[in-house]
Amino acid sequence: MTQYLIAFNDEWVSPHTPEQLQQKSAAAMTVIREMEEAGVFVFGDGGLDASTVVCHVEARDGAPVFADGPYAESKEHLGGFTVIQAADDEAARHWAGRLAVALDWPQEVHRFPPPIGAAADRAAPTSTEE
Repeated sequence: MTQYLIAFNDEWVSPHTPEQLQQKSAAAMTVIREMEEAGVFVFGDGGLDASTVVCHVEARDGAPVFADGPYAESKEHLGGFTVIQAADDEAARHWAGRLAVALDWPQEVHRFPPPIGAAADRAAPTSTEE
């Protein structure tokens, strides 16, 4: 199974009252429970914004330089995301569509590539016999 990221950008969400956001959250949680029952849910989070940033890091002269807070040039924030395992793109699109309808805002679907080394691991011999 392939892993997919279903995500939205905070800027795509129009202003909502706290009550509206609570309703949207409940609708999204219904879809998440269905994902869990279907065995496709891996993990997710309701939102990452400037308040969740621990730090940012840049490379300077070949060394990492850490600074508290978000990267100053970044205006967009990942609003919320869900990682699922699905058989194919069509299945991932199905679940993204369910979330888009439940939340009434756009979602993006990204297919994760196979883990680094996965192809090499499958090709590696399973014994040391010659």
